[in-house]
Amino acid sequence: AFRQSGLSRQENTGKTMIPRRFSEKQRTLLSWWCPDSPYANHTAILCDGAVRSGKTLCMSLSFVLWAFSGFSEEERFAFCGKTIASLRRNLLAPLRPLLLHYGFQWEEQLSRNRLLLSYGKDRREFYLFGGRDESSAGLIQGITLAGVLLDEAALMPRSFVEQALARCSSEQARFWFNCNPEHPYHWLYQEWICKAAEKNALRLHFELDDNPSLSEKVKARYRSLYSGAFYERFILGKWVRAEGLVYPFFSERHQFKALPAPCAEWVISCDYGTVNPTSMGLWG
Repeated sequence: AFRQSGLSRQENTGKTMIPRRFSEKQRTLLSWWCPDSPYANHTAILCDGAVRSGKTLCMSLSFVLWAFSGFSEEERFAFCGKTIASLRRNLLAPLRPLLLHYGFQWEEQLSRNRLLLSYGKDRREFYLFGGRDESSAGLIQGITLAGVLLDEAALMPRSFVEQALARCSSEQARFWFNCNPEHPYHWLYQEWICKAAEKNALRLHFELDDNPSLSEKVKARYRSLYSGAFYERFILGKWVRAEGLVYPFFSERHQFKALPAPCAEWVISCDYGTVNPTSMGLWG
């Protein structure tokens, strides 16, 4: 079903848009864990790159298919996001109609942050966790998992991510990372992206062209939204630091030669906007 190559980009079933065609990189993400895959011996997958490149939906779908591939109903799995609210909005909301379209049954227990998925007589149990701050690591302690998917892993504290990985004690356990780039000194980039081979992890770097559901007009619109370091991170998917002319609109009219008051310490605040105005302040 995931190797279809129909001419239409998506199939419209009511209000749900079901992908009809996957790129080569998306197909690798969907099947890397399969026994006949050249990457079947890897214990982790790292998907980073541009925004809207199709990595999140394909990873969540692949994660569910993998969970149904060779585990018993006693095994438990986890979806992790920055918050549970963002996890439901960004990952579960687009995943649900896709799974229902392919014949899965969906039962979400909101009060327990638990998702029960069934396919025929098989059932799997998924728990939802939010990695908002350092205290979040305690929320995932104690549970035993067979696999964990970390959505927007670069936005989570290291303590939470490492605690989530420590929960995976099954022999068949695998780790799934999905994120957009940050600066090149970020712990996730240093410890996982740069050491992917050492950690037996498959890294897939996504760009806008890896998402066949985006038209050229939509991709052009995304490319026009950003510039400088923001363009390199969000469009090219590079782990770059902000340097040089980060704000291309900056000019001499934004400069002054004398400080307005004799203060011992100065701080510049910045609220960057692409649709709304950018606001900067000088504080003494």
